[in-house]
Amino acid sequence: MDKLVVFNNSDLSRFLNIRPSESKFGEHVKMLPSTCNIYEYIENLDVGYVLIGIPESIGVFANLGQQSTTHIWEATLKVLLNIQKNEFTNPEDVLILGYLNFEKELKKINDLDLSIDKQLVKCRKIVSKIDKEVSNLVYCIKKAGKIPIIIGRGHNNAYGNIKGSALALNSPINVVNLDTLTNFKPEEGRHSGNGFTYAFTEGFLKKYYVFGVHENHIPNSILKTINKLKEVSFSSYESIEVKQNTTFKKELKHAWSFIKELPFGIEIDCSAIEKLNEDTVTTCGFSLKKARRFVNYFGKRKAVQYLHICEATPTEENALQIGKQISYLVTDFIHAHSTKKTLE
Repeated sequence: MDKLVVFNNSDLSRFLNIRPSESKFGEHVKMLPSTCNIYEYIENLDVGYVLIGIPESIGVFANLGQQSTTHIWEATLKVLLNIQKNEFTNPEDVLILGYLNFEKELKKINDLDLSIDKQLVKCRKIVSKIDKEVSNLVYCIKKAGKIPIIIGRGHNNAYGNIKGSALALNSPINVVNLDTLTNFKPEEGRHSGNGFTYAFTEGFLKKYYVFGVHENHIPNSILKTINKLKEVSFSSYESIEVKQNTTFKKELKHAWSFIKELPFGIEIDCSAIEKLNEDTVTTCGFSLKKARRFVNYFGKRKAVQYLHICEATPTEENALQIGKQISYLVTDFIHAHSTKKTLE
């Protein structure tokens, strides 16, 4: 875990704003001691959830997207640690582990010209190296019996989440993904648009359901591929919100019936949430309320293995707003899964 930067008391002091007569979430979360065997400590720690950050956008760049801010981890912590501690938020059940530091890799890609094939290949090889770090960390958390909550930038890290979970369980897993895109592009070198493809082809992902994909964003070649596969399915945003051929509630049930046979992961692409990213190419999406309902619905299931929230791009102007929205999703998940009414 050479890339892991462990969250410590100094970090907590930087983010936490203590107020008289209030008890904040950050005053009650768990942290690692300065020296310990990380795996053994997590395994023996009485928590259910481990929060980690992956603030890198290399996978997005390797998908020929634009480099953007990678401050999602800090934006989330600044809000999450300062919400109230009460019977609904359960901070004692959370370990703030830290984040994976890919600053060296980010510097390497600054000089790359992706219009040159060799440099594009080089960039995508860097993403493959990131895959190894992510899958190893998720594997360790899962083997320790905890549920990772991953806050990241690029959706390329879905691959590491899936692989790490599958290896820990010694079994493939299923995934439900709230997203505008399928991210099921061909295996052309790793990037943010084909993490699910690689996980599926390599046998780590069994069934994959994309919830609310935008019809205008599905390449016909990908649509043809998906239509040939019994293990991959989707519902469109338009069918739910525009044409109203179905309802949000019905599609939740449909997605669950598709993935419920195996342990599964929850993926949330923030571009699917209306007004979350100011600079997103998505001009419409599900409301935050419906995204929270999505997390609550699937978070209640005993078989859930992880939650991954990604593709948020906070700026100085909207960092507080994005931090609040992601914090809602994190606490909704913890509360839903911690309840004694967790469903099969």
